Amino acid sequence: MPTPIDWYNGNPLTHRDRRLARSPSAWARSFACEDLKPLIVCRGPIRKEAMDVFEEMGITHYGILLSEKDSIVYANALAPELRQLSDTRRVHRVPDYTGASKEERVERMHQIVQIAKDNGYDSVFAGYGFMAEDGEFVATVEQAGLTFIGPNSSVQDRAGKKDEAKRTALEVGVSVTPGVNNVAARALLKKFDTRKKLQLVDEAREFHIDPKILEEAPLEELAEHVLAGSYAKGMDLFSIDELGAEVQHEVTEMFRKYPGSRIRLKAIGGGGGKGQRILGAKLLGARSPDDQLIEEAASEAPALVREVLSEVKATGVGDNKNVLIELNIEQTRHNEIQLLGNGRWCVSLGGRDCSLQMHEQKLLEVSVTQEGLAASIAAAEEAGRAEEARALRTDLDILKRMEEDAARFGEAVGLDSASTFECIVDRDRYYFMEVNTRIQVEHRVTELCYGLEFENPDDPSDRFVVESLVEAMALLARHGERLPKPRRLPRFRASVEARLNATDASLSPHAGGLIRHWSPPIEGEIRDDQGISLPNPDTGLFMRYKVAGAYDSNLALLLTTGDDRLASYRHLSHVMGRMKVRGVNLATNLEFHYGLVNWFIGQNVLAKPTTRFVVPYLTLAGRLKEEGNKVDLGFAFAELKKHYAKEVAAAAGGDAAVARAMAEVLDRKATLLLRPMERLLDDPHLLSGWLSLNRKLYQLQDGRILWLRNPLGVLHDTYQYLNMAYDPEKPASEVIWHHDHELLQKSLRFYAALRGTFGLERTEFYKLNDILKSETPQGGYDADTWQQIRAAHLGYEAGNELLGMLFMIAEKVRFYEFRVEEDLEVTIPSHLSDPELQARMKKVLVPPPATKADEIVAACGGMYYGQEAPGKPPFVHEGMHFQKGQPLYIVEVMKMFNTMRAPFSGRVDKVLMQGADGTVVQKGQPLFKITPDEKFVHRDPKEIERERRTTTTEHLRGVLMTLDEKFSEVDPMEVEHARRGRSGRLKAVPR
Repeated sequence: MPTPIDWYNGNPLTHRDRRLARSPSAWARSFACEDLKPLIVCRGPIRKEAMDVFEEMGITHYGILLSEKDSIVYANALAPELRQLSDTRRVHRVPDYTGASKEERVERMHQIVQIAKDNGYDSVFAGYGFMAEDGEFVATVEQAGLTFIGPNSSVQDRAGKKDEAKRTALEVGVSVTPGVNNVAARALLKKFDTRKKLQLVDEAREFHIDPKILEEAPLEELAEHVLAGSYAKGMDLFSIDELGAEVQHEVTEMFRKYPGSRIRLKAIGGGGGKGQRILGAKLLGARSPDDQLIEEAASEAPALVREVLSEVKATGVGDNKNVLIELNIEQTRHNEIQLLGNGRWCVSLGGRDCSLQMHEQKLLEVSVTQEGLAASIAAAEEAGRAEEARALRTDLDILKRMEEDAARFGEAVGLDSASTFECIVDRDRYYFMEVNTRIQVEHRVTELCYGLEFENPDDPSDRFVVESLVEAMALLARHGERLPKPRRLPRFRASVEARLNATDASLSPHAGGLIRHWSPPIEGEIRDDQGISLPNPDTGLFMRYKVAGAYDSNLALLLTTGDDRLASYRHLSHVMGRMKVRGVNLATNLEFHYGLVNWFIGQNVLAKPTTRFVVPYLTLAGRLKEEGNKVDLGFAFAELKKHYAKEVAAAAGGDAAVARAMAEVLDRKATLLLRPMERLLDDPHLLSGWLSLNRKLYQLQDGRILWLRNPLGVLHDTYQYLNMAYDPEKPASEVIWHHDHELLQKSLRFYAALRGTFGLERTEFYKLNDILKSETPQGGYDADTWQQIRAAHLGYEAGNELLGMLFMIAEKVRFYEFRVEEDLEVTIPSHLSDPELQARMKKVLVPPPATKADEIVAACGGMYYGQEAPGKPPFVHEGMHFQKGQPLYIVEVMKMFNTMRAPFSGRVDKVLMQGADGTVVQKGQPLFKITPDEKFVHRDPKEIERERRTTTTEHLRGVLMTLDEKFSEVDPMEVEHARRGRSGRLKAVPR
């Protein structure tokens, strides 16, 4: 395998020159791109990456488009890339990137083209923004004589529109998801149901459809041609309400055809989760639902159609409003194949598993390569894990088929740049889903695994290598037809990417926070963060950055590599554990990712989670938080001290002095034990990862905990896991205290020597415990040394049982029932899929904003809308009664339209946001004055405290049962030795 590359802020620190113009090969020099003059019309990490790659390629005349939307709404939200691009003549401002309406969108397209022409740019790069797969925008660029760095407009139409892509897939023999691809044509046929009527529409509207098609084409095909004519002329032939009615009819039929399933609606444009909705939750799992239930589920379709079209801005007159209706395959993994082509050839560059997602937004993406799978199969077979090897062989077979089909599809549509072939994987089958005709957010996952080697067809020894997909896109835009088909060059066997987003602990968008500190990247870290971590070029200091909410929630992309997936996961854990992001009103998913990555490390990183994984996992985290909130650690420690004092005094014949000495021993360990436990109980995501990592270090026997590993070793690793290991350069509030560190290290050296004496493994602590119960010297030690050893053992282990309370919490919430099986399938306990439990746990993870009993406040910040769409009636009005679950308003935050529903029933007394559609609201801002149907009852704080102590005592019971066995007889001198810390310098005795 190649040597890992050092990366800093996403930029390679190697001396390899991307400038082909400097190559000693005349053939390679002929592919130089220094004369390319691109205008970058996207935002986010890809804009900064494009700037870096273009500069490395020697491209000096490039510029960026800068939306005013963020910086006007939020101060300090100006693009951090400007710290690098100081030439203001190369920064071009527009109100926003795409406009809020069709008219604004068209205006923006022509404005961008004019900016390019006025400033000498010859090409446009749109990254992975939605303009990158907008066929109309690409066509506008091409018609202006500019080059689009990405798939051309023809490819955008054939592959980018989801309905056309599915038709092409069927033509080239690729399996597709069952459903309806032409509901718009069917809606048209409801109005014009004969060939004659469609011919009259063509004649009246002057669409000029080919006479042969008018006379001979099948009716649905003719309807498609009529629709194409209406799009070209900017006309509507049916209303959105009529389309919604047809969708409702088709959905009803699909519910009957596929009982117990849900249905997905997808706009033919969009991507990144935009323009998609799922309906039929109440039918999920129902084998024979009655007609009333089916009709009730299908009745949601018209409203969802309008939401879908609104999100992709396809509600204007003449917009293509077709919507895909697909069977929602529940137990699925989301896999995708990276494609690259020049119009004649097409190559696949391995796969990525993007199943870990929520609200159709990807969170964690991992590489899937033939080389990596083959190595994992060999390792599993060598270790005797037959079921794991069998499951991985299935994945390898599917990957090969997907890569072959993807390349065939790319050639069929004449792919001439980078695109992604997206699939649903269901056990040993896969279904084609869609093609993203752009570079993906997660493209680096692929380029870290494969480079591209281009070879001179006239001289096999003459070649050059490209390791960046952005560079490959620029090469294709400048020299596409001349480029020979490349060979993919393996780099790393595994890579993984985590999307650091501005979301809260429940993964809901959280815009508007101010980043005041962000730790710099560490060695080996790959971070794409738009340049947020770039310091002020004049002062060298970190610059504050406001997380604006006008676009998406992504702050950074964190990537790591490794020789296998486990190594890449461990590296990512190391990076995230040392990352510090602080600010005001700031929330990120860093802790979620850290916990999730370590959950997989503790289970099996080769697991096959489905797209249903994240919400139940979050629900389980909520259960941990809910149970953890009921634990009073201070009370638990006090009860433990009482129990120790009682047991020690009883074993020493009622000696009160001995009990006091034992209490002193415990007091010295209070902060050592309680600080990491408090941190874990405070954050359920951290606790989830910790529980998974330590799941094999204890056993529960008859309600009591049996430690297989010394809890002091677990405690040491816990400080490491929480990034609280001793560091004299860090503030004491962030790391283990010095005296606790010394105590912990001394104890670990002590037990390491004992293990050496008795030839024990780390996970055989229970055996060492049994040996140390003997009053008779063991292991060759003399009597005095043996007494000191037992005394040291008593002191070092005193109170460590408290750590076991975390396992008792896990057992209470059935944490370990959520697990990875030997065949790599993930078992999700059914109770975690209960919608009511999921909604309740979401509120546990992020409590709703404080509110008065007579008002409803904004659940999150964003753009407020009081109606479903322009022209539609408001959701509520003054004086009306509303039911629990009824829509009250919509908040648009970070691209997504979120329908907010009533948390209870009541009456609207006053609408505080009357006529305020399109305005920004803050989390907790009052929206409605209401009278609830039921009065809220505030709980007595004393009752809450009693409940906490009862729960704490319950979890402590298993700990105290373990403790009871420790004190059959105690020598007061041993307790006194423990109090004084007299253990001597212990060395292992040779066996």
